[in-house]
Amino acid sequence: MARGGTSHDRILNAAAELAVSEGAAHLSLDAVAARAGVSKGGLLYNFPNKAALMQGLVERFIELFRSEIEESAGEGHAGRLAPTYLSIVLRNLDEKLPRSSGLLAVLAENPCMMEPVKAFHRDLLDRLLDEASDPGAVLVLFMVLEGLRAQRLLGTDILEPEERNILLVRINSLLGEE
Repeated sequence: MARGGTSHDRILNAAAELAVSEGAAHLSLDAVAARAGVSKGGLLYNFPNKAALMQGLVERFIELFRSEIEESAGEGHAGRLAPTYLSIVLRNLDEKLPRSSGLLAVLAENPCMMEPVKAFHRDLLDRLLDEASDPGAVLVLFMVLEGLRAQRLLGTDILEPEERNILLVRINSLLGEE
């Protein structure tokens, strides 16, 4: 059962957990309420329908990633968005339960809800490109990291640790971070 935080947070945690453990098909409001330890009425107070819950998962994914980027930028990394982004993605890749796992449920339920994610990624890429001295390197960085994240999310990641290290060394060299 998802514990801690507000009922809103517990519900979103439960929905993401269920999406991973049981699959998107089992992401019913009843199952989410039970996992979150709230009544169905409590769930409906926070999310009036399943579409609102799915939208909440998308918004949460975006906000968590955005706030992590902004916090890192606020810690003296201003003007260094690319290495900050690299560091955050690598840290997220090592998480046992990917934060973005609820996105699979959203995509299965309603692919149109992915538009905010696409808009967030476009904004992030534009910010990366705005500060880039080498736009090509930034594009390679962005596509490699998003590819790694997608593989992790879909469970198709196949790189051995030494292969991942080779890739990271190359990305760092593109960014001038050797």
